Amino acid sequence: MSQHFLNIGTRLFYDDLKLQNQKVTQVNWAPLAGGDKALIEAIDGLSHDERVKAANEKAVNIVLSGHPYLIDMGLAKDMIEGYHDNLILHAGPPITWDRMCGPMQGAIIGALLFEKKANSVEEAKALASSGKIEFAPAHHYNAVGPMAGVISASMPVHVVLNKPYGNKAYCTVNEGLGKVLRFGAYDESVIHRLNWIKEELLPVMKAAIFMYDEGIDLKSLIAQALQMGDECHNRNKAATSLFFKEVVPSILKTPFKHDQIERVIRFIQTNDHYFLNLSMPATKSIMEAAHGIPYSTLVTTMARNGVDFGLRVSGSGVKSWFVAPANFVEGLLFAGYSDEDANLDLGDSTITETCGIGGFAMGASPAITQFVGGNVDDAMNYTHSMFNITMRENTSFALPALNFMGTPTGIDVVKVVKRNVLPIINTGIAHKEAGVGQIGAGVVTPPMACFNQALLASYQQLKEKSHG
Repeated sequence: MSQHFLNIGTRLFYDDLKLQNQKVTQVNWAPLAGGDKALIEAIDGLSHDERVKAANEKAVNIVLSGHPYLIDMGLAKDMIEGYHDNLILHAGPPITWDRMCGPMQGAIIGALLFEKKANSVEEAKALASSGKIEFAPAHHYNAVGPMAGVISASMPVHVVLNKPYGNKAYCTVNEGLGKVLRFGAYDESVIHRLNWIKEELLPVMKAAIFMYDEGIDLKSLIAQALQMGDECHNRNKAATSLFFKEVVPSILKTPFKHDQIERVIRFIQTNDHYFLNLSMPATKSIMEAAHGIPYSTLVTTMARNGVDFGLRVSGSGVKSWFVAPANFVEGLLFAGYSDEDANLDLGDSTITETCGIGGFAMGASPAITQFVGGNVDDAMNYTHSMFNITMRENTSFALPALNFMGTPTGIDVVKVVKRNVLPIINTGIAHKEAGVGQIGAGVVTPPMACFNQALLASYQQLKEKSHG
């Protein structure tokens, strides 16, 4: 009678039995939450509380029913409530100037030069470190920004309205590739482009958008792009093409000079990432509507500043962040660069994954694997695995390659810790020095410590309200 061994846990015995030509199956096992009693108690308490279940059902329904439209463009100081001239927004959780990474400091220097608050790099650095400039996460103002995510008062922003719930979100215009502010570049070409976006692109686009009675339906464009090979984070080729097709007829009707209109059209046409700065505020508007629901353990924000990774949970306060050191991005680097050149995980673009697209929709975008590494099976597996930690399937975002299955949507803090599965994020890799730019792309996960903190805080709030 032949024997078949079952090995649970450590692979030492498995490897030894294989060497002896024995039949053996490996079962990977680890104690729940690493055996941490406080985390186990929190998982149990939150999992079985009816108030938490009801709150999560409410929150995820808000996410699934969100419907963002591009309704306007304007300067940040005119569009974003509470903005003032000495405020600069940045990606990720709160951070001070002295702790910022190279690309973020470079982007702030560029913003101060663009705003004419400084006449030189040295003056900009001195001003940034003087305490006269207020730095805040873009998320605190319902805004988002890719990579460094810097937004200053005179920068044009897209205005996106989540119509069912009436809340707005904002994002700058994508500058394209090469030397750009979001990677910390601040030379004359960067400032010139920012001024062109403000002086030429903004009035044309604003006039074009106003020709739509309801605005431009971004949810519909995202849904179509997912069926055309995009995942709407690192690949936006189809989405940008769809937006281009939608908006150009209106641009042509604006009363501006032919050469100005031509430059605006050419700018969008040659920038495959233009739609990233629309998918981000679209998903931000959706997730923000679901924030602030007592007892809910839905993750409404994931963001990184190049030093720290932060997340917010629906049941926590507006400015309550759970923060841990950002991770290194594993992926493909451009020729001539090494791991030593790479900055840690950076940017607000993880709002797309928070809403169930981006890395969560990689099964719809096999081409993205050529950019971030891995293969088509990996992309499919990433999408399937995210159902382990999410609340629902978003049938509005159907994935043809997965038999039109909807994307996994609504990250649950409890499920992440209980199942020891972290959200998958695909992202660009920035050089750690300001202004060098993108040096690759890859996949990354948040630090588990953020979710552990959020889980314990959610459970503590539950206990306090139960005894209150």
